[in-house]
Amino acid sequence: MALSIASGPTNTALLDQTIGSNLEETVERFSEGDALVVVHQGIRQTWREFNRTVDDVAKGLMGIGIEAGDRVGMWSPNYAEWVYIQYATAKIGAILVNINPAYRTSELTYALNQSECRLLVTRTEYLTSLYRDMVEEVRPDLPNLEKVIYYDTDDWSALLQAGKSISGEDLADRGASLNPDDAINIQYTSGTTGHPKGATLSHTSILNNARYVGENCGYTEKDRVCIPVPFYHCFGMVLGTLACSVSGATIVVPSPTFDAEAVLRAVSDERCTSLYGVPTMFIATLGDPILGDLDVSTLRTGIMAGSPCPIEVMRGVIDVMGMDEVTIAYGMTETAPVSTQTGMDDSVEHRVSTVGRVLPHVESKIIDPETGEIVERGERGEYLTRGYHVMLGYWNDQEKTAEAVDADGWMHSGDLATMDEDGYVNIVGRIKDMIIRGGENIYPREIEEFLYTHPAIVDAQVIGVPDARFGEELMAWVQHGPGEQLTEDELRDFCKGQIAHFKIPRYIKFVDAFPMTVTGKVRKVEMRDKSIAELGLESASDTETA
Repeated sequence: MALSIASGPTNTALLDQTIGSNLEETVERFSEGDALVVVHQGIRQTWREFNRTVDDVAKGLMGIGIEAGDRVGMWSPNYAEWVYIQYATAKIGAILVNINPAYRTSELTYALNQSECRLLVTRTEYLTSLYRDMVEEVRPDLPNLEKVIYYDTDDWSALLQAGKSISGEDLADRGASLNPDDAINIQYTSGTTGHPKGATLSHTSILNNARYVGENCGYTEKDRVCIPVPFYHCFGMVLGTLACSVSGATIVVPSPTFDAEAVLRAVSDERCTSLYGVPTMFIATLGDPILGDLDVSTLRTGIMAGSPCPIEVMRGVIDVMGMDEVTIAYGMTETAPVSTQTGMDDSVEHRVSTVGRVLPHVESKIIDPETGEIVERGERGEYLTRGYHVMLGYWNDQEKTAEAVDADGWMHSGDLATMDEDGYVNIVGRIKDMIIRGGENIYPREIEEFLYTHPAIVDAQVIGVPDARFGEELMAWVQHGPGEQLTEDELRDFCKGQIAHFKIPRYIKFVDAFPMTVTGKVRKVEMRDKSIAELGLESASDTETA
């Protein structure tokens, strides 16, 4: 029997470039092609125009004293300025620190201090997020922060004015001094206990990851990619903006934050060929009543990632939205982010039951968490990956880095996975998500996939809650389809005889939605805490992660 280890093809060489030099190449090749369309701001730029704006912002940053290696925080929903700052910092070698737009004061303070940001770029406000008020509240606690630019005020024009003192030669010289292996991005992982960790990524890691993911989607300069996922996350800024700039495809931004109707209108009006999202976003888009009134026939591909895709959702994406070539991607912030992806011509079964095969220049293996030995194909174990895409480390945290990346360069994901004979990987859960009920090891993903098969269920999430007799018991949070009705007894009857009795949820809660992170991941820790409180259970030690 073969072992669960695989290597991606190496017939194409890795790009040995900085993000800035790669952008310059794209501008030379596709200067008059559409680069950036931000629907909600009325912005439309060719690659030549986009690059000129990026250069103006880069000069502005140099004009106010930002040096290579300095950290620049970006705290904002999806606006054009986010993209300008992303590429401008890359051109001058400043390290972009992505700050979750949902952060509040304590989280903001931690991220800015831990990364020692000299500059923060943000808005004054967006909906209920009063960014200026929060910055002013914590400013005394930020000794390294020298300047804040509110890009929706005169600060932005002042930044551009500061760049007038910087010549094109000055900017080019700065760019020429940079190395592709330099740190260029810090992304804070969403920790559920303790503080988040700052995964530090290089030009090489995110630029090549964007390239290979884009190639798996078949991107050319003729593609137009609708990106409703947040830029602060790798999904938005690597698989989104960078995959477009590597290939010459158009970046289409439908709205500051996810809005299903805005997505559909952008796809229709801009003739998008590709659409991104987590499964919950696609569920909302498929369920939006405006879908039937719009022409989305230009769609052919896209990326679904973040959580498992129910087969009914995948069929809707293919049959209703015409995305025959939609792909599934898997990875983590620490791996820039993708290590496996399905192909455009993979079967629907592969796209709902696996996360594809390893990307070029990437290695993957699955090991026994106890012994460290590689397991046989088809057996469960922890997923590990190694290659150019693995982070440089957690910013200023050697101890946590050593825990995550071993001496041989393998990144330990904490995810339980299997690998089949053809090299397709299936993520079956988190090691820490495993529920132990009366000595039985139970993986929530398996039960969730079974519950998806009920015709009245749109989505389901399974968690473990404390139990005096069994240690843990199962609880399912279940989301109905529109107009559907289902009782707890009916759902249990549906399970009987189909799954083992100990896998049938003892507790069932019907909900309209799940608590989510900004990136669309379900927050199981929050679900667990709420359930314990509502059921009046005594909390056991918290062993679960979201």
